Amino acid sequence: MRLFEAERDTGMLEGIDASLIKQVKRDNAEFCRLLEEHEQYEQQLAAYNDLRFMTSAQEIERKRLQKLKLHGKDRMLEILHQYQVASRSETSAL
Repeated sequence: MRLFEAERDTGMLEGIDASLIKQVKRDNAEFCRLLEEHEQYEQQLAAYNDLRFMTSAQEIERKRLQKLKLHGKDRMLEILHQYQVASRSETSAL
């Protein structure tokens, strides 16, 4: 399974600790799946964005992909937040 390269992580997941992202990638299958889907949507959108003109069907599909990509990103950020909260509560318990 191909995961984002480091430069992509910093763009979409900017401001989030790199070690946390590595941990979540290692421990959370949903997060890994969402990363993979995000990359696929990005590639598909790039192909649409390269078109000089789009049919209405292509425009609709492009919007659908944008929404799916955004929904996946929101879910990934939610998962990362859950890990951050859990990590903070473990450290404060010590």
